[in-house]
Amino acid sequence: MGTYLVERYLPGIGHAGLLALADRLKIATADLQADGIEVRYLGSLFLPEEEACFCRLEAPTSEEVKWLNERANAPYARISTAVVVGAGSG
Repeated sequence: MGTYLVERYLPGIGHAGLLALADRLKIATADLQADGIEVRYLGSLFLPEEEACFCRLEAPTSEEVKWLNERANAPYARISTAVVVGAGSG
């Protein structure tokens, strides 16, 4: 499993929109897992001044991350391989 960072730009999304996005990602994760696809949504970080959101996921490849975002109807700018260091890096 690899770790991926999904970069999004969400101008004007607001708190309710962020919560809805997280819910859609969680539901899409469960759907893909039910289909036998290994993915994990690990949470998001939103930067209000930048109107940017970064979501951390685990999956075998970036293709599964793409499928997850498509299923969640979650727009994104790019998907990047990430290396976790520090707290929680195992």
